[in-house]
Amino acid sequence: MTTVLDNFGHWKEFLGEHVDKAQAMGFSDEQIGNVAAKMGEFLANRVDPKNPEQRLLKELWDSGDTEERKTLARLMVKMADKAH
Repeated sequence: MTTVLDNFGHWKEFLGEHVDKAQAMGFSDEQIGNVAAKMGEFLANRVDPKNPEQRLLKELWDSGDTEERKTLARLMVKMADKAH
């Protein structure tokens, strides 16, 4: 059984759809970024990377401090929003 995390393209699409929904519900970019940072923390701590892109993101996440992780999360949101 495959999940949205198995393919990086599917992950970006999934994230982009949820960013669109959050924007439609009136969430600010800051609120969306905060949720993305919490999601990133969860994924980094509990999910094994499934592909090279996820391994790179985990290494970047693990190397960053709190502010850098928030920046990475916001960049992921921005990338997913533009790809969607």
